[in-house]
Amino acid sequence: MASVEELLRSSTLYRNLSSEDQKRLAGVSLARAYEKGETIFGEGDAPDYLVTIASGRVKVTKNLPSGKEIILEIFGPGDPVGAVVAYEGKPYPASAVAIERAECILVRRKEFFALFESHPSLVRGFLTGMAQRIVELTRRIPEVAGGRVETRFAHLFLKLAERVGRPQAGGRFVPMHLSRQELADLTGTTIETCIRIMSRWGKEGIIATEPDGFLVRDQRALERLLET
Repeated sequence: MASVEELLRSSTLYRNLSSEDQKRLAGVSLARAYEKGETIFGEGDAPDYLVTIASGRVKVTKNLPSGKEIILEIFGPGDPVGAVVAYEGKPYPASAVAIERAECILVRRKEFFALFESHPSLVRGFLTGMAQRIVELTRRIPEVAGGRVETRFAHLFLKLAERVGRPQAGGRFVPMHLSRQELADLTGTTIETCIRIMSRWGKEGIIATEPDGFLVRDQRALERLLET
């Protein structure tokens, strides 16, 4: 696994820091790898660290009173996880779990803000990184802004194909196993609707469900759904 200094240099949030500020931040940070299924933080835990994903994928989940678990979001490299809660110092309202091996940067919260107060250059560099992340995140707004269910599914699969997909014969393969319930949670619909859409798209040759992921066969068909 890479050192925390190497992860900071490659992270969108921290790569704009000067080498001196990166060294200061490395002194109050640690690099940790989480295996698939391992919990990074649990609902109700204190936010002792600011967590940023360096590699891998993490899902944020919420347990409902009924006992059902729903997926709120899936994060990948460059994404901070639970950042707003960590800034406010409140307990995490949801859990974060690795859905594949994930390397994370954990910055000690109290020491991080102490550095902010004593090193203005660190603040400027960090805000530059945050601005870049905001630009990237604004591209996701249409995915959660309502609209037709099929449009939300199209946004989801286009995002996955862009961020983690790799070329494969017949299309672009997304190496991420998500159940029909998880797909329904991510698109804000019912599992019945999800099953119906995925079944039809499979027959129409748009997306093929494979044991270890999805093959996006007709990306243009998904893009056309965004145009309607």
